[in-house]
Amino acid sequence: MKKSMEVFNLITDVGAPIAGALIMGAFLFIIIKQIMTNLVQEIKTVKGMSAMLITRGKVMNNDIIRIDTSVSAALGLAPDLQRIARAENFVEDGKIDARRD
Repeated sequence: MKKSMEVFNLITDVGAPIAGALIMGAFLFIIIKQIMTNLVQEIKTVKGMSAMLITRGKVMNNDIIRIDTSVSAALGLAPDLQRIARAENFVEDGKIDARRD
């Protein structure tokens, strides 16, 4: 009951159009805040997925180099040293994985 009296007092103090605009502004603020909160959560999810995909790509690159080196050794061919030298160290959780299996 008290809230409705406050709304009526606002209308009598500033007029119906201004009070309506203020109420609509508050409503829009609440809606935009809700949308932005959901959007930030979705961005965090996509960022996490992207980081996982980057990690998988780096692991796959190291695995391909390992397989290529193994096949070259099995066939008696010289391994592609340029490709091995270009490979990045795999970093996960702040630790460098320089094993080069």
